[in-house]
Amino acid sequence: VSLVSFGFKYGVPIDSDLVFDVRFLPNPNFVPHLKPHTGADPDVIEYMKSHAETGQFLDHVYRFVDYLLPQYEKEGKAYVTISIGCTGGRHRSVFIANAVAKHVSEQSYRVKVSHRDTEKKG
Repeated sequence: VSLVSFGFKYGVPIDSDLVFDVRFLPNPNFVPHLKPHTGADPDVIEYMKSHAETGQFLDHVYRFVDYLLPQYEKEGKAYVTISIGCTGGRHRSVFIANAVAKHVSEQSYRVKVSHRDTEKKG
């Protein structure tokens, strides 16, 4: 299972099997001390976890992925690419991709995570 975080303003990854849009979540980009960091930074993680909608969304995604992955496996699909997008690909998508990757790896799947747009500025 590949997890890819990305910014919609740079385009959706072409090899995506599933795409989740997380632009509805609170945006750390608008919090001055969080803006220079990514969704892997402890302060951004704390910010994201402090909002109820983040946990609610993750619960839905976990259930959805827990259902889908065995279905893909049963159909003989050897790999799945799950892409998670926010506006710039630096904060929300990175946090969510890392959280989903952790959850999927706990289900005994091999997981690869990449953050396509974290180095892009604006």
